[in-house]
Amino acid sequence: MDQLTDEQVERRLSAALAHRTSVPAEKLIAGLLRTFTLTADGDDEFIFPALSSTARERIFGGQVIAQAIVAADRTVDDEKNIHSLHSYFLRAGDETKPLHFRVHRDFDGRSISNRRVVVRQNDKVIFNLTASFQKPAEGLHHQVDMPDVLPPEDCLSAMEQIARNPQVSDKHIERMSMPRPFDVRSFHPEAKTKHARQYQWFKTVAPLPDDPLTHRATLAFASDMGLLSTSMIPHGLHWTTPGLFSTSLDHAMWFHDDFRVDQWICYVMDSDWTGSTRGLNRGSLYRQDGTLVASAVQEGLIRLMPPKV
Repeated sequence: MDQLTDEQVERRLSAALAHRTSVPAEKLIAGLLRTFTLTADGDDEFIFPALSSTARERIFGGQVIAQAIVAADRTVDDEKNIHSLHSYFLRAGDETKPLHFRVHRDFDGRSISNRRVVVRQNDKVIFNLTASFQKPAEGLHHQVDMPDVLPPEDCLSAMEQIARNPQVSDKHIERMSMPRPFDVRSFHPEAKTKHARQYQWFKTVAPLPDDPLTHRATLAFASDMGLLSTSMIPHGLHWTTPGLFSTSLDHAMWFHDDFRVDQWICYVMDSDWTGSTRGLNRGSLYRQDGTLVASAVQEGLIRLMPPKV
């Protein structure tokens, strides 16, 4: 597709924003928080019910990461907070079917607890997560400075970035215009480049409760937004590229400092390798004051099939 004119971009963007603002922000946040509400189903077992209707073909990976964090936290002493997680996506989940979470109490020490969470759907394991929890403690401190980035008000919204991309069809614009609980501002290279780097600012569209677990689960949810696309930048690929299949294989996070996800978070992403149909992606998450609050690493599957003749 040729470069879009300003009029075409404006038309696509106007239609998308009209759809996106059709749901009140508080309702979007209530929906996000409902995904963190699990029902006890025996000792250390929890259920998330099926959704009656959904526009998604499969469960968003960030959702099940966040839910597994919540399930694990329900079995840990109140004074301990999650500080790291390592997880694997094994099968695609279906939003119209319930999820079953089984927590295994692998270790409880004076300052550290470790949990394994196995998530099943239709009696098949679709996801597993290992998480570590720690009591607050004082110690040595250093961090890498936040790179020189544009402030969120000078970045394009995620919808503006998508609307300007000629690779993205009107059909995909409509799909991406679904109302979402996050305000996302992006800086993404518009052309193929050897430097696999991008960043985005995000925050929830309305305030969240004050408890740290909600903010850590929400950050984990958001950390799966766009990270995998970083390893596609040197190859000029986009999630709508014909013949492209991509999906997350694993996801790891480390939480370093306090934060609120209803305030701006800068997600700085890079990728230093792709190969064997996989791409490795890294992310650093900063508060607007430059404090590094979390780190993330994700490997994804990237397969580009030749076009059918």
